[in-house]
Amino acid sequence: MKEYLQYLFNQAALKIPELKEISLQFDIPKSEEHGDLSSNAAMLLSKKLKKNPREIAQLIISSLEIDSNIILKVEIAGPGFINFFFNPVFFSKIISEIVSENENFGRSDKFKGKRANVEFVSANPTGPLTVGHGRNAVVGDTVANLLEWIGYEVDREYYFNNAGRQMRVLGDSVRLRYLEILGEKIEFPEDYYQGEYIKDIAMMLFKEYGDKLKNEDAEGIFKQTAEREIFKDIKKSLNNLNINHKIFFNENSLYEEGKIDELLKIFKEKNLSYEKDGAVWLKLTELGKEQDKVIVKSTGEPTYRLPDIAYHITKFQRGYDLMVDLFGSDHNATYPDVLAGLQSLGYDINKVKVLIHQFVTIIKDGEIVKMSTRKANYITLDELVDEVGKDVVRYFFNMRNVTSHMNFDLTLAKKQSDENPVFYLQYAHARICSIIRTVAKENLQPDYNNLHLLNSPEEVQLLKKLNLFKEEVLYAAENFETHRICTYLEELATLFHKFYTFRRILGSEKDVAEARLALVNAVKIVIRNGLSILGVSAPEQM
Repeated sequence: MKEYLQYLFNQAALKIPELKEISLQFDIPKSEEHGDLSSNAAMLLSKKLKKNPREIAQLIISSLEIDSNIILKVEIAGPGFINFFFNPVFFSKIISEIVSENENFGRSDKFKGKRANVEFVSANPTGPLTVGHGRNAVVGDTVANLLEWIGYEVDREYYFNNAGRQMRVLGDSVRLRYLEILGEKIEFPEDYYQGEYIKDIAMMLFKEYGDKLKNEDAEGIFKQTAEREIFKDIKKSLNNLNINHKIFFNENSLYEEGKIDELLKIFKEKNLSYEKDGAVWLKLTELGKEQDKVIVKSTGEPTYRLPDIAYHITKFQRGYDLMVDLFGSDHNATYPDVLAGLQSLGYDINKVKVLIHQFVTIIKDGEIVKMSTRKANYITLDELVDEVGKDVVRYFFNMRNVTSHMNFDLTLAKKQSDENPVFYLQYAHARICSIIRTVAKENLQPDYNNLHLLNSPEEVQLLKKLNLFKEEVLYAAENFETHRICTYLEELATLFHKFYTFRRILGSEKDVAEARLALVNAVKIVIRNGLSILGVSAPEQM
């Protein structure tokens, strides 16, 4: 619809050149009484043409070469909105397009030839993935799916650090549990890793080596084994959700390859850093920030900012057109410094998109499930998947905007009813598959030549919604809003159930029944494609 209006307005610009000087927008009115699409072009031109917007609206309408087979009528409303009412026959043409493109319907080539990097999860290998990591994992993978749907070639990347204090504590946690197994009385520090997985790794080492490791250093076999086993577990957890990273980038390689020293040298040469109190500071005040920040502590240990700037430089060097970073809200204060550092070195930070996701609260029977990572009192991602299933986990993590705090309702997630949006959508898909199987026994086949018969309010509403799918996918991808796909699918399923309540297929005249069969087949394809973007299955039977 929007493409057609854009074409009409481009033609009208030959008569009204000022139309080229404004940003044309076509919005869906909140009320159906105001048509299918509305434009505020007349108001935008009011100052330029020094005329009343309603007068300009009339001028625009008279300049449009409207095909009555596509647009039934055009009205001027309020202060000068131009409202367009499309012919239902125009909407019905989408059915043939959907069926023809099938599993590719909704895809576009807008960014064909462009490369994107989506970095997500990026948890250090110190323990199993929790529900917080789960939201990051699912949204990151879905963002990558969306970008692929609009033409990008996408690399999924996982950035981790297997060095530093966290990892030393991990190694020592395993060492102490190992010594406990040997019978030694151990005072286990409060701030060490408390989970059962630490004991499991220690027991594995005991079974393999007996007491031969009792004098080993924590940073040797204890740390190495813990890292290997935990990473194996992390990859398994992600694989359970059909998430597979192409690249695993180790922060430590930045030090080993001299990229950190090289970056410090560049900052110094460009007079962007200075030494004070034994530390190295980045001149962020000269880059528009409120205060300078330490990039190397007085101990000689870099802060988060320095390796992260070096890491992003490698992304630019790898030639990506778009780099998406998905972080938890604890990164809110630090990532702007990283972007400022990159910009100071001449990198185009418009190519970097940072998404900050908010925390997840688990709710069960109306009560908050309290969690503490340090005390190992948390729900792992694997436990959540075991409890409610992969499809529900993926859908629930996608159905709220990442900028919103999320309540994951376990009670709702386990319900096999319309209250559960995953069940609601999968049931709609399975119901359509059942309809298609049933009517086939009656020798009814989809008819794509009599789609003009689809003119009841319920049919037209469904057709209008189907026409919006490509636009929704493109918008969701360009704005990194996975929840929009969920909202769209739920609205489509509601319209389908409404249609099927009032407009039966069996029992209708054959040509009407077969046109309706073509319609529900198109709905089935769009629901399946939408669920595919979200990484959720579309069962044919339930």
